[in-house]
Amino acid sequence: MQYTGLYADKAGESHFEDITPRFKPAFFAPPAPPLDISEFGRAESCSIIRANEGWYGDWHPAPFRQLHFYLSGMVEAETSDGETRRFGSGDIILVEDTAGQGHRSQVIGSGDVLIAIVKLAGTKQ
Repeated sequence: MQYTGLYADKAGESHFEDITPRFKPAFFAPPAPPLDISEFGRAESCSIIRANEGWYGDWHPAPFRQLHFYLSGMVEAETSDGETRRFGSGDIILVEDTAGQGHRSQVIGSGDVLIAIVKLAGTKQ
């Protein structure tokens, strides 16, 4: 399993990276058998956003560190280094480009996009 990271380097340029979480067996819900589980991170709040068909967001940094869980629809995002990726149902993105030029994104295809967002603890705003 992999998910995508979107971050800004020290110069403020945004980039994508592929992240592979580390799993280890743990008793998550005893008496059920152990599950493979990654390390827990601290979360502050969560929300669901909807971007309507045709939505376009020109260059912008993320307002805070967040995890995106794509529920429906398709988004295309571009980093300031020129890389473009598409994300849809089942994709996960760790968005951390809170400084610099940021990224741009748009809804592609027909239909709205639904994304569950988890605001990570210790972030601004």
